[in-house]
Amino acid sequence: MARFDLDATPPVGSMMAYDRVVRHDELGLRCRGIVLLGAEQPIVLCAIDWIGVGNESQDVFKRVLAEAAGTTPERVAVHALHQHDAPRCDFGAEQVLHEAGISDLGPHDASFARSWLKKLKPAVAASLEQTVPITHAGFGVANVEQVASNRRILNDQGVVRAVRYTTCTDPDLRAEPEGVVDPELSALSFWNDDQSVAVLTYYATHPQSYYRTGVPSSDFPGIARFLRGQELPTALHVHFTGAGGNIGAGKYNDGSKENRVLLAGRVAAAMKQAFDNTERFPLSAQDIGWTTQGVALPPAEHLDADALRQQLSGPTPTNTIQASTRLAYLRRYERGEKILLQCLRVGDVRILHLPGELFVEYQLAAKAMRSDLHVAMAAYGDYGTAYIGTAEAYSQGGYETSPRATCVDQRAEPILMDAMAKLLEAAPPAQAAAARAPQTKTNTETNTNINTKTTNAANHTETAE
Repeated sequence: MARFDLDATPPVGSMMAYDRVVRHDELGLRCRGIVLLGAEQPIVLCAIDWIGVGNESQDVFKRVLAEAAGTTPERVAVHALHQHDAPRCDFGAEQVLHEAGISDLGPHDASFARSWLKKLKPAVAASLEQTVPITHAGFGVANVEQVASNRRILNDQGVVRAVRYTTCTDPDLRAEPEGVVDPELSALSFWNDDQSVAVLTYYATHPQSYYRTGVPSSDFPGIARFLRGQELPTALHVHFTGAGGNIGAGKYNDGSKENRVLLAGRVAAAMKQAFDNTERFPLSAQDIGWTTQGVALPPAEHLDADALRQQLSGPTPTNTIQASTRLAYLRRYERGEKILLQCLRVGDVRILHLPGELFVEYQLAAKAMRSDLHVAMAAYGDYGTAYIGTAEAYSQGGYETSPRATCVDQRAEPILMDAMAKLLEAAPPAQAAAARAPQTKTNTETNTNINTKTTNAANHTETAE
């Protein structure tokens, strides 16, 4: 195994997802990953503290990493953790804005990303000069307490009546049940005899406590990762955000600044518990495998090329960020370019690598498909899709499945379910709902004194993503 760890913090004045950098704080942003060598061509797993890497940017990242590691782009997985005080990267959207003659590229100004990528390749290449033999792997899980909650609050008719965003100041919404979540944090570790070399963790939730500060922040997952690195410095700690598109910390977070450390402590405690619960097993090259499935997720009907181009034309272009991203995704689909789903096999462990802001039901469904194996998921791969809800969710309303938030529609579910089943060598369930975890209370059991809250994302006071 080779390990790499690179600073990915944009400089002061550079544009992040929503704001320009005004200063730096104690902890910046990291790009971390591993290269597994000796099992056919190298496998590269990369996680970066950015909000998203989408469309053509995925191609470039994978090509750079593949060239550095001496492998093919198909054997490279690139995931963002999705922190919000962090850059976004979409070279396709940047090209759309250039073609429209728009000079203010905003968060799609990729100047920093392009200069930073020139540092990534030599950093990964240098890591190959310091490889470590791997004799064992291990897998452990632990529940994360009082962090994750479902964002979508339904009424008696099964329609979203409120969205409990990651920062929620409404005490009534915070009093609602957690809803459907995956409380498990999974830890896949690699060992050289008795010494841990790398620990990869996976947990499904939006990763922000508060944002729009102008200060690049890895937020509470990054702090948790840092704490574990201090406790266990022999290992590189790499964290991946799971299928947390409809999951956030809203039930347990009113946006108070001290909550960032509280949430980080809870995640770090689960990281430690999962590591302590690890069951190790001997590892050989034959125990490592890598499979892929290409999928084409049809664009939603609201992705109309003419309408999107109209938004970008004229003396006062509107919604340039959203329109350019949507056009970039639409172009890729029309060119027949597929999104690559990937699966890492390590003994009886399976790690699925999937795109977009997936709903947690996909993660629960994957685990249910192969309950005889240890299954974990890294989402927020190709960010070009934006949110990916379940088929049922698109008829329920709410921000995540609105035209503002998603590039796809209900047709995505069977396509993804089939691809996941093939990667896991399992029979797919009829629908994602079949794998949902039971709730101790329904949303309607505690809503007798709750007034209906608006579901119009435009009325939400913070920037939703």
